[in-house]
Amino acid sequence: MPTPEVATYEDAQLVLKLYELRREEKLRAARDWFGTKFFPQKADDVIALAGTENAYYRMVTTYWDMAASFVARGILNADLFLDSGGEMILVWAKLADFVPQLRQSLGPNLLKNVEHVIASSPRAQERVGPTRQRIAKMRERALAAPAKA
Repeated sequence: MPTPEVATYEDAQLVLKLYELRREEKLRAARDWFGTKFFPQKADDVIALAGTENAYYRMVTTYWDMAASFVARGILNADLFLDSGGEMILVWAKLADFVPQLRQSLGPNLLKNVEHVIASSPRAQERVGPTRQRIAKMRERALAAPAKA
């Protein structure tokens, strides 16, 4: 992955812009859903999404794939991006096992840039396992919580 060794002012500006975009109201709601309510156990759980959940899924996954594309194309310093892009790791940790099947159903380029960034970064790869452990605990808590009316 071609990336400058030292982050530049332009890298910092792009990271700040990506952060600003994450604050948009609908994307914020989608990110909350994805992080706290969406715990797929198989590819069919993703494929079966409909309505608002499908829109939320698409918003989150396409946002992070777009952001990762800047790193994959050498536009953005990978280390600087990963300093604030931990949510991308969460997206990958939740979906990685299903990606081959999802690509057959939803398109061959699904999360290609996210996969590239993670595969190209030992630092990102090291974070996937602990993130999966946190997701499992979050899922347990979500399942144990009483349903809200």
